[in-house]
Amino acid sequence: MPQKFDPIDLSRVKTHHLVDRKSKVTVEEFAKPWQKGASYRTFLASLPDILAGGQLKNVISAIVRAYRNNHTILFGMGAHVIKVGLNPIVIDLMERRIITGVAMNGAGIIHDVELAMVGRTSEDVDATLGDGSFGMARETCTFLNEAITSTRKISTGLGEAVGRNILEKRLPLMKQSILATGARLGIPVTVHVAIGTDIIHMHPGYDSQAAGSASHQDFRLFASLVAALDKGVYLNVGSAVILPEIFLKATTLVRNLGYTLEDFTTINMDFIKHYRPLTNVINRPTAKGGRGINLVGHHEILLPLVAAGVIEEID
Repeated sequence: MPQKFDPIDLSRVKTHHLVDRKSKVTVEEFAKPWQKGASYRTFLASLPDILAGGQLKNVISAIVRAYRNNHTILFGMGAHVIKVGLNPIVIDLMERRIITGVAMNGAGIIHDVELAMVGRTSEDVDATLGDGSFGMARETCTFLNEAITSTRKISTGLGEAVGRNILEKRLPLMKQSILATGARLGIPVTVHVAIGTDIIHMHPGYDSQAAGSASHQDFRLFASLVAALDKGVYLNVGSAVILPEIFLKATTLVRNLGYTLEDFTTINMDFIKHYRPLTNVINRPTAKGGRGINLVGHHEILLPLVAAGVIEEID
C-alpha cells in the first residue's frame, strides 16, 4: 500500500525578530533623489551603495587612494576603448599622472595611429571583406611597419617605437594619440601582439621577427609595472583574452622573482561578463590578497564616469 502523507504541522515553527535578522539591504544604502543643478560629486554620493552603485564608488576610491599614496595605476585596454571615442579620457588621465602605464593589444596601435593620421578609424569590415580589400589601407601599414622595423636599430618596445614615430613624423592629430602621449610624457605604453590578429600582418612589409622581439620587450616592461603594483590598481578595460592572459603570466613571473604582490585592486570593465577577465584578472591574481571588482557596462559611459569621479576627488 502507498504511504499516506498528511499536511505538515506548522504549529511548532520557530520564528525570530526581524531586527535580529541579517539583511542585505538597508535604507541607509538607498539612492537619493537628484536635485537640479547639483555637482557631479553629489551625483556619485546619491547613487545607491548596492551592487554596481557601490562598486563604482569603490573603483573610484581605489584609484584615488593609489594615486594619493603614489602607487602604480596600470591601465590595460582593448582596442574597443579607442573605437568608442575614449582616447581623450585616457590621455587626460595620463597628463594628470594618474595613470602610471598603459597596455594594449596589437589592434590598439592600428586605431591609435589612424586617428593621429586622419582623425578616423574602425573600418567597415562587412563592406570590404567580400572583395578582399579589408585591411589593405596603405598608409596605416606602411607607417606601422616602418616603426616596427626601427626597433631592430634601436632596442625598444613596440609601444615606444610607434609613439616615437608619431611624434617624429608630426602626424596631424598626434595630440589624440595615446601612444604619442606616452612617448612624450615618458609613460610606458606596452603593446602585446598575437600574430595573425591584425591587418598589418597581411602586408609584405611586415617584419614579424622585429614585431615579436619588440612585443616581448614590452611584456618584460609590463611585468616591471606589475612588479610595482602592490597597493596599486590594475584596470582591464575591454580586453577579453589577450591582456587577461598577459596579466596572469606577469603576475606569476614577478612573484616567482620575489616581488611582493599581495595587496592590490584589480578592476574589470566590459559590457558583458567574460571568462578570462573574471578568472585571470578578478579572481586568481587576488586570491593571495587584495580584491577584484567587476563593473558591467558600456565603456563609453563607465570610463568617463570613473575618470570624472577620480578627478573630482583628487582635485
